Amino acid sequence: MRERRKKEHIENYLRTSYKGDTLLGDIFLEHNSLPNLNLQDIDTKTIFLGKTVDYPIIINAITGGSDFSWEINRDLSQLAKEFNIPMAVGSQTIALGNEENRESFKIVRENIGEDGIVISNLNAQASMEDVKTALEIIDGDAIQLHLNPAQELVMKEGDRNFRGILDNIGNIVKNIDKPVIIKEVGFGISKEVAEKLYNIGVRTIDVSGSGGTNFIEIEDIRYNDIDFSDLYSWGIPTALTLIKCRELPKDLTLIASGGIRESIDIVKSLVIGGNMVGISGEILSYLLHGGYDNAKEYLEEVIHKLKVIMVLLGKQNIEELRGTSYKVTGKLKELI
Repeated sequence: MRERRKKEHIENYLRTSYKGDTLLGDIFLEHNSLPNLNLQDIDTKTIFLGKTVDYPIIINAITGGSDFSWEINRDLSQLAKEFNIPMAVGSQTIALGNEENRESFKIVRENIGEDGIVISNLNAQASMEDVKTALEIIDGDAIQLHLNPAQELVMKEGDRNFRGILDNIGNIVKNIDKPVIIKEVGFGISKEVAEKLYNIGVRTIDVSGSGGTNFIEIEDIRYNDIDFSDLYSWGIPTALTLIKCRELPKDLTLIASGGIRESIDIVKSLVIGGNMVGISGEILSYLLHGGYDNAKEYLEEVIHKLKVIMVLLGKQNIEELRGTSYKVTGKLKELI
């Protein structure tokens, strides 16, 4: 059932039509006419999970557990290797009880190699034993525990009981010797939730705001007994969750994801509080519609324009970019 569901998620993602708003468009950055920089000198390297990566971009969790997923993860991990960027695998729950399903995850570490960054993924309700197994399968540099109550409640066979999750996360943080990353799946993490997570020892959060992949719509396509279309707009926009979570202590690493499609989205996300930026749906679309070379061209263009924008802001490296001043306008300003 899980294997069929994973394939349906990919198929239904391609069928979705609702377009949310990250509100990153309400961030204004001032143009610099005298940047005093050479494009060739722009440095996009940064440190994540103790390793140096060439760009502040993560290929975020997408899928795993089937032959179809194996091909996707093979190509995505080759991209991660080529660009020297981290990759997070999709939920490994499907691989815990069936070793046959582990190959679509193992291919990621095999392609990226021991020097690259590979991130494991399970639901935040996972047991300690399952977390250790998930890490072992891909020799994970960290474990990503996802929070997805909105998706589960719409999913016909999904969970309905969310008691004790915070305590479970706290227990995993205390007893695992690898970093624990808490990730939403597209509905955003509020400052209040981020603060609770920080207080139990979590130091990396993927805010995954609304405006990108919409799992309420994806599950709604699978399950037609109840029409959930009136909830497609549910969630905290990416820009808002980033700004609010950035009010927490600076040792909290924030991954910006949720509707990140273009270079300007990456730049604005880093400026308003992100340490890294996760891309999943957009790169999956390029991969499925045009193959590996198409996805590679997409990343090459994104990276080139990232450097162009950095010159236009007068920022030579990522640390300088994060210090860029900005103004908030429109709906985002009202919400803040």
